[in-house]
Amino acid sequence: MVTEPVAGVYDITCTETDDDPGRIRAYLTDDGTLVDTGLTGTTDTLLAGITEVGVAVERVVITHTDPDHIGGIKAVVEAHDSTVYLPEGADHPTADVFYGEGDTVGPFEAVHVPGHRDHQHVLVATDEGYAVLADALSGADQRGLSGGFHLPPGKFTDDLNEAERSLEKLLDYEFEAGLVFHGSSVLEGASETLEQYVLPP
Repeated sequence: MVTEPVAGVYDITCTETDDDPGRIRAYLTDDGTLVDTGLTGTTDTLLAGITEVGVAVERVVITHTDPDHIGGIKAVVEAHDSTVYLPEGADHPTADVFYGEGDTVGPFEAVHVPGHRDHQHVLVATDEGYAVLADALSGADQRGLSGGFHLPPGKFTDDLNEAERSLEKLLDYEFEAGLVFHGSSVLEGASETLEQYVLPP
């Protein structure tokens, strides 16, 4: 399923269940930047979604190397001959370029947010008013809550305390939409929603 949560940004949802909507996702921008590639087993759906969008994939940016974020990388590169950007500290044979804190990749500035994984980066498109939040945050409905953000479950996170501390770095950025990979994205007032979560009264 393909939707356009932000103008020029396409959510390619590769799997979806009633219990966990949007469990496996990738995001494709109008400039040909694909963020993450889902699981190996969801590759056919991902490639079909890319075809539906009709944008050539110039570069693939991986936020972190969990299987549900990098599993489809080989098939995407074979189909689109894309340049692969991996975060510094990641260990995977597909990398063409490594990026780090403050680097510009496609429309994004990279922000290092360790905790879930040491090498994880959030990608902020300040000029366009949105951020792709990797697994720094999930939609609160993944945890059975209504609206907003929540940290991913502790059992999937290397250091939950560090993951929480890392969120403070994102308060330096303004973005209207916060796009997540698990649960529902926040499409209005995302920075304010994040601030309320990180700095409760």
